[in-house]
Order: sequence, then C-alpha cells, then structure tokens
Amino acid sequence: MHMRLSLSLTLLFTLVVLVAGRPMKQKSKKHAPPRSYKKTHGFVDPKQIINLGISLTPADRAGLEERTNAVSTPGNALYGKHLSTKEIKTFAAPKQDTVDAVNAWLQESGVNSTTTGGAFDDWLNFNITVEAANALLNATFEPFVHVDSGSTTLRTLAYSLPVDMSDHIRFVHPTTSFVKPLNFRPVMSTPLIPKRQLSGECTTQVTPACLQKLYGIPSTPASQNSSQLGVPGYIEQFAQVGSDLALFLQALRPDIDPNTLFGLETLDGGVNTQDPGLAGVEANLDIQYTVGLATGVPTVFISVGEDNQDGLGGFLDIATFLIGQEAPPTVLTTSYGFDEDALEPDAAVMLCDAYMQLSARGVSLLFASGDGGVAGSQPQECTQFLTTFPATCPYLTAVGATTGGVSPETAANFSTGGFSNVFPRPAYQNDAVSAYLDAIGTQNDGLFNASGRAIPDVSAQGQNLVIVAAGEGMLVDGTSASSPIFATGSGGRSPLGFLNPFLYGNPGMFFDVLSGHNPGCGTAGFPAVQGWDAVTGLGTPNFAAMLTAAGL
Repeated sequence: MHMRLSLSLTLLFTLVVLVAGRPMKQKSKKHAPPRSYKKTHGFVDPKQIINLGISLTPADRAGLEERTNAVSTPGNALYGKHLSTKEIKTFAAPKQDTVDAVNAWLQESGVNSTTTGGAFDDWLNFNITVEAANALLNATFEPFVHVDSGSTTLRTLAYSLPVDMSDHIRFVHPTTSFVKPLNFRPVMSTPLIPKRQLSGECTTQVTPACLQKLYGIPSTPASQNSSQLGVPGYIEQFAQVGSDLALFLQALRPDIDPNTLFGLETLDGGVNTQDPGLAGVEANLDIQYTVGLATGVPTVFISVGEDNQDGLGGFLDIATFLIGQEAPPTVLTTSYGFDEDALEPDAAVMLCDAYMQLSARGVSLLFASGDGGVAGSQPQECTQFLTTFPATCPYLTAVGATTGGVSPETAANFSTGGFSNVFPRPAYQNDAVSAYLDAIGTQNDGLFNASGRAIPDVSAQGQNLVIVAAGEGMLVDGTSASSPIFATGSGGRSPLGFLNPFLYGNPGMFFDVLSGHNPGCGTAGFPAVQGWDAVTGLGTPNFAAMLTAAGL
C-alpha cells in the first residue's frame, strides 16, 4: 500500500511539474555528432551567451509548394507566371497568432528581448545564457571540435519544445546542426601550365572551345538582355576582375573583349579582394566558365562574408538577400555545400523552402552535387551511402560530373550521387528513378534510401578544366566546374525558374552517359546506365535540343 501511494504521488508530482512548466516533447535528437566533429570535454561557462534563432511556421507552405509546382511545370496554365516577393509573402510569412504565441512563451521563460529576421520576419533571434538555454529546451549544450579546422562550437545532441508550440515553431537553431560549409573545391590535377603548353586536345585539357563543340553552346552574344547569371562565393574565395579573367579570355575566348567585367554584390561583410596572391581557384573557375561561356550574359559575383548570422554559413542569408530583390539573378550556380547529415532535417527543409521561394520568383538554381562519389561531399570512410545538401533539395537542379572532353563521355568517379534521407522522391523524377532502380536490381541494397529524392539531375564536364589563377594556367577537377558550365545554358533567355519538371519531361535533350561509376564506402558505388542514373543524372546538355524544347 505504501509503495502504491508513493508511486501515485510521484506520478502526480511529475504531472504537476509538466503542467506548470508546459508539457515538453523532444524535437530533435542525434546519437552522435557527424563524422567531421568530435565531442570535447572542455569547461562550458554556464553564463556564456549564445545566440539562438527560432524558425516560425509559415502561414501556408502547402499552398506555396502547389503554386511553385504550377508555375514550373510545362503545360500548366500558370507555367512561367512567376510570383512577386509580395505574393510569396502571403504564403511564407508566419501568422500573427504564431508570432504572439512564441513571444509569449519566451517572455514567460525570461527571454524579453528578440529581433526578427528572414525574408518575411519568419525568424525570432535572441541571446541567452547556456544554462538558460539548457533549461528552456531541455538541452545540454557542450563543446564539439571540427576535426579538420580545429574550430570549436557549442551544440546539443537533443532538445525539446513545449507541446503547444508544435504548430508555431519549425525548429530552434543552432542546436543539433553541425554545419561546416565546404566548397566542392576543385582539385588541381596538374602543375601550373604556361600558355604555350595549351595543347588544344580536349581529351586532356577542357576549354570553352571544347565545351562549345561538345554541347553545342553558342558563341554568339545572348539576345535576351534581361537575364543575369549569379555566382555566389563563400569562405573568402575572391574572383579576380582584371588579370586572371582577362588572361583567360585572351587565351581561350579571344572573340570576347578581355576587358569584360562582372558585377559585384556583397552581404555578411563579404568583399572581393583583388590581390593576385589571394586569387580564389573556385571563384575564378566559376566566373571564368560563366563569363567565358554565356557570351554576353551579365554575370554578378555575390560575395558572402564570414559575418553570417544564420548558423548555416550564409546559405540562408543569401537566399533571404535574393528573395527580397526586385530583380534577382535569373540563374544562380553554387559550388558549395555539405554532407546532408550535418544539418538537422527541420533545418534542411526550412532552407529548401527558401530555395522553393526563389524558384517561385523565377530563379533557376543549380548546385554542384559534390566530389565524394557515394561517400558524400568529399571522399571519407562510411558504412552507409551519403548525399550532399543543398543538392538534395527537390527545388533545385543538382549537377554531377563527367570526364573525357569528347563524345562519348564517361561518368567522373568522384561525381556524388545517391538518395536523400530527408526529402522524399518528387513526382517529377518518379518514372526516371524507378526505371533506374529496376535496372540495378539488388545492387547496393540496404546502403541507401531508395524512396528518397535522387541526385544528380544532370551533369557536365568536370575534369581537366583549364582556368587561370594568380596569372597562371592550371587544370582543375570537380563538380564545382560542372555546375557553372550547365548554368550557361539556362542564361541568355527569359527566366525559366525551377528547371526540373522541364528537364525530366524532355529526356531527349541530353547526351546519355553510359559508362562509369562513383565508388565510395568500400563499394563500386552506382553505375551509369541508359537513361537517368545516380552518377550523371539525365546526362549532359544538348543545348540545341534544349532550345527547341523550350520553344526558342
């Protein structure tokens, strides 16, 4: 009897505590940090101030998704009728009762000062001590070190939210996300090469002329002056305006004025330093193969600095920056990302929603798929296949890599491809991916999520690309070369917006890649086969066929 009474009192006491302090439900939990981080045992000052952000639930995400699909799908009555920022706000901004409810909870918990952020005031940011954050979220913030850089950050492996906040809060950040953005940095495959050693052989040195011949990229200036190519730069990658671009054009596109310039926009303290000693291989690659291939299409370099406040390396900041522009670039090619499991799923969905908003504005988004084969962003030890993000977001086009320089092309063995563990397979790729899974049968069973969003969508040359950096020529490899190459075919015409429904609906406008694979995790990876595959996607671009399919 005494034991039963004690148990009843314990349950009653627990219930009272939960009611008084709001019932809590676990929102996110990781059993361990990602492979690139390790837990340390350093002291954490409980009074240390950290900054947290709350992502607020949008008013009508489903409605925006439906509208984005409509304006992006050929044959739909709304196809091509992209939305304004004001129209997107009606879907993406939080409802006032959401803002009021979250602010009331924070104030009751002792958080009296917040600031709003995001394109539509859909973030609440606040400073809080570590001990208060632990109490607020039932969390344990502790130090973790990034193995490669040695930088230390405070994160928790789990946190909870009040049950009555579930309809108002998407997630709290940064909590269980471990983001260290990487560019899929091109590998310098040969020593610096002087101009006299340019062979003209596309099998060993891929140049703009090789790509024009291989893919049918026109050399005549674009006829559509309203289009613009955007090239983001992160982690202090600087694109050289004068010497490097001029030398590249003189040597490899002599029909273009070597004094051709590109625009510059900056955020988060970004700059574009012109010291030749600070020339960025990635930034130069991206600029040289957009300016040097999309003849006459205005190009803008968007430098994202290190003073970002989004906890996502500036990825959300640039999306917010562009969503609010009256005339954002019509095409944006990005050569940066990270392993998909570095980000908590709710954060990945939120950032993907920002890309959906940009797509609805009419921006065509292209991202390099990564350089680790089935091991993710870069080669690494693994027991399960990994993919990369943002490439797995279903509202952008992921670009893999091929090699060879001439037809027929072969899949580059570093081309990251596979299946998302966060995003389900979108309808536009159902037929293509189902056919591939049937073709490979039981190969790699149990190593990937067959129902996930599949990448890459397309591919382009990504090995032995000739660039100029710090006044010298060099050859580079990487899907970071492939994305800007493919992007040139989307510039120079009226905005197409989100490309994938158009691409998957017209598989005949690609050169199919039938050989190669992308090894990793102790396996041969996925094979390239007829039709879509998880190494090269639908294939490489036949620009003449693409123009015809687009009615141009």
